[in-house]
Amino acid sequence: MAFITVNSNESIESALRRFKRKVISEEIIKDLKKHAHFIPPGQKAKLKSVNARKRNRRRFRQMRPTGTNPARPASPQNK
Repeated sequence: MAFITVNSNESIESALRRFKRKVISEEIIKDLKKHAHFIPPGQKAKLKSVNARKRNRRRFRQMRPTGTNPARPASPQNK
């Protein structure tokens, strides 16, 4: 739970901004959305697998050199 103390000379707007930042940093909204509805164990496993594939694809895309396709060998231009 996010708690802030409002100082005596602090405006409501700045206190609200501080509260919003604290909520975001503690990931309260993310957790609330995660627990908003029930996900069956089978769907949860599929979702975990899909997220892992996305993560790996992103990681290997950054490692792969640009301009060449490692899956296709270079074809000779002059025969």
